[in-house]
Amino acid sequence: MIERNKNVPAGSKLNLLRQICNFIPDFLVPKLARETGAEKKVRTFSAWSHVVSLLYAQLTHSIGLNDVCDALSLHSGPLSSLRGATPPSRNNLSNSNKVRPAEMAEKLFWAVFEHLGNLSPRFVSGKAGKRFARKFKRTIHLVDSTTIPLIASCMDWARHRRRKAAAKCHVRLDLQSFLPRFAIVDTARHADAKRAREVCAGIKAGEIVIFDKAYVDFDHLADLTLRLVFWVTRAKDNLSYDPVKCLQKQPKGKILRDELIVLKSANSQQTYPDQLRRIVALVEVDGREVEMVFLSNNLEWSAESIVELYRCRWEIEVFFKQIKQTLQLADFLGTSANAVRWQVWTALLTYLLLRYVSFLSHWSHSFSRLFTLIRTCLWKKWDLLSLLKIYGT
Repeated sequence: MIERNKNVPAGSKLNLLRQICNFIPDFLVPKLARETGAEKKVRTFSAWSHVVSLLYAQLTHSIGLNDVCDALSLHSGPLSSLRGATPPSRNNLSNSNKVRPAEMAEKLFWAVFEHLGNLSPRFVSGKAGKRFARKFKRTIHLVDSTTIPLIASCMDWARHRRRKAAAKCHVRLDLQSFLPRFAIVDTARHADAKRAREVCAGIKAGEIVIFDKAYVDFDHLADLTLRLVFWVTRAKDNLSYDPVKCLQKQPKGKILRDELIVLKSANSQQTYPDQLRRIVALVEVDGREVEMVFLSNNLEWSAESIVELYRCRWEIEVFFKQIKQTLQLADFLGTSANAVRWQVWTALLTYLLLRYVSFLSHWSHSFSRLFTLIRTCLWKKWDLLSLLKIYGT
């Protein structure tokens, strides 16, 4: 009896791209196409073929329309096995990105998110958790935005400076599951604080939200406190306050000062009349210690816990790096606002599907290595989980 080579993944009747697309329920894309009116646009190119084409563009890091169209045309046979998907022409793909409402891509992301959560509750609950996050028996949200540079000469709708254009993606990330719970794709014209209420609207009482000082708006912070949401942020340099009580008189370890304060100006006091926690600590940045000032509405946690919570905010920067550098958010397949939104939401959908594959296979390496491995063998008829278990151990 010949023993199978343990370094070769098990065979499958389906190629890897089809196995990944099968995590999207059959009925979902046609249903959303009807609801959003996308099925009435570009009738010679189905909404499902459109979604598959953009997923393929993300998974292969395609840099242009020709890159996607030519590659899918060469693999039209295997592509047709993906529920009858057809390769796009350059004109069809460009026109679909322009005229089909990007609302469909947004709804598709959240519908797949809900579907995968029903299949594997631990995937979205994040009970496996991050090391420090397990200490808190509550959900921890990280809020931040990332700017996606665009070409000002052909994307006037995104112009926010004289010679610069950019889109901005505001995200609320669940620290335990490392999955986005809310996202807004907009132009970069508006300050982060303008979007703070929308991004934090779904946070429940008792949960924790962490953001940097760009999101500090005391009217919004007062609203979070009234909703019994705990928040941690950094203080702005021009913060005017009066000390109420000193909780730590002498420096202790990295904590230099811990005190209760109230805001000093009349307008600020009217906006936020409650006491705040102000902590001054030494934080290591690029190999040297820097003094930073933190604010929180929690008056009971230890100062070390508040500083460590803010340190966790760096995880959202890791998330942004993964979707901007590992996935394809550098070269866009269209110049309209709708086309950019399609590509950003498809990138988030690709990220979600790859994270789910990682969860099922207990992948222990980096996200970038997972992406690279799958990209190299999309058309291979190998069992996906078998492949990842071989290379993930």
